[in-house]
Parts: sequence; structure tokens; C-alpha cells
Amino acid sequence: MLKVSSAVFIGLLGLWGFSSTALADPITGEVGAGLSYQPHDPTGSRYETRPVPYLDLDWGNVSLSTDDGLTWSALNTNGFTAGPYVNYLQGRTSNGSLQGLRNVSDMAEVGGFVQYAPAEFWRVYAQMGQTVGGGRDQSGVVGKLGGELGYPLGGGIIGSSGLMAHFADARQTQTYFGVDADESAASGIRPYNASAGFQNLTLTQSFEFPLASNWSLLTSASWVHLVGSAANSTIVKETGDVNQGQVQTAISYKFD
Repeated sequence: MLKVSSAVFIGLLGLWGFSSTALADPITGEVGAGLSYQPHDPTGSRYETRPVPYLDLDWGNVSLSTDDGLTWSALNTNGFTAGPYVNYLQGRTSNGSLQGLRNVSDMAEVGGFVQYAPAEFWRVYAQMGQTVGGGRDQSGVVGKLGGELGYPLGGGIIGSSGLMAHFADARQTQTYFGVDADESAASGIRPYNASAGFQNLTLTQSFEFPLASNWSLLTSASWVHLVGSAANSTIVKETGDVNQGQVQTAISYKFD
């Protein structure tokens, strides 16, 4: 689950014009709210509890979800979908153990995706985009590869397992995991130049429990393992953690 920023809703207005078929279709899916206990930043310097929305909505070929952001399936045939997306990338407030490092602005992520989902409960996908709206030298190329499998467990309970890998170019990796000379002098963390490549592998297990008509309890737990240049960052070695966790819960309402 990710915070949805104003950039996502601005993107929704832009994609609206591209999806004329959506105008004739009703909105379907789920909407709700919950809490997430998660790392403060990608280095895992500390943990915090945050309120989060839950969104999994479809309007014709336009979708808005907490994980994937706003997407428009410009191509949709035989289980294959592809098109543009807009999502949110959380910034970083450099306080506490990160004092002396630069703050990182919240950013929008704009790019394209391709997905293959021949059945309702499983999919494989890839995304690649450019972050925009960040401070000087904070924007770069990001992407992810992943797969998700859903399965009924009886009693209306639905389980879902997912595996995802994030990657980024050198500038974007440096934004969160690098330390320049000035930051090192201010923070006491050794200098580090991050490089491009895969940043982490994320394994997620989720469950949806029916509560009443149209209402459900959603739970998920994720294990995040930093790899490559991200794992070797001096921030991670001195104040963070290569292995991180995240747990979330939400109450959602499903539209018929």
C-alpha cells in the first residue's frame, strides 16, 4: 500500500481524456482505509506507523490502485495489457539517525507498464518510469518486475502471494542510498557512491477476510531484502538494515 498524492489525481484527469470507453462504464472495485507499520525510508533506518488508503478501482480501461497507482490499459487483448501509469514515490525526512543527509522530496513516477493476466487471480508484470518533481539531482529512472498469485482458501477468504524486484538508475539509487562529501561531514556516515541496478526483492503475503455484505478485512506482510549497491550503502551498514519488514491492515468496501 502506498500513499496516493495529488499527482496521481492530476494524472487521472489526464488519462481521462485518453479512455473514451471508460465514460460508459461504472466504477467497480474496493476502497478503504488502514494502517501500515513500515520503514521510514528505503534504507530501513527506523520504523513508523502511517495511515494509508486502500484503493483497487476500475473504470473501463482506467485503474487506480494503492500499489500500481493510476494506469490506463491502452492495449488490452488476450490477457495482455499495456499502457501508461502515474504513481507516487515517497520521499525522506532526514532526521534522527539520518540527520545531516539531504531530505528527499515526494515525487511522482510516470512511465509505462506491460502485464499478462490470463486469469483473475494471477499476473506477471513489468514497469519502467521516470521520477519527476524531486529536488536537484533527485530524479531518475525506476522500475519493477513482479508476479502475483491469488487463491481461495474457503469461507470467502482469499489469499495472495507476490514477488517483486525493484531497480533504478545510478541517480535514483544515489538519492536514497548515496552519501556525498558534504553529507558525510554533516552526518558522520562514510561517503558512498551508489550505482545502478536492482535495489531489493520484496515477498508479500496477503489475505482478505469477509466481514459483512461488501465489507472486508485486508491484511498483508512483506519481507524486503536489499541487494546490490543498495545493500552495500554506508547508510544501510551504519544505521539501516538489509532485511526489512512491513505489515498492513485495512477495512475495505466493495462496489457491486
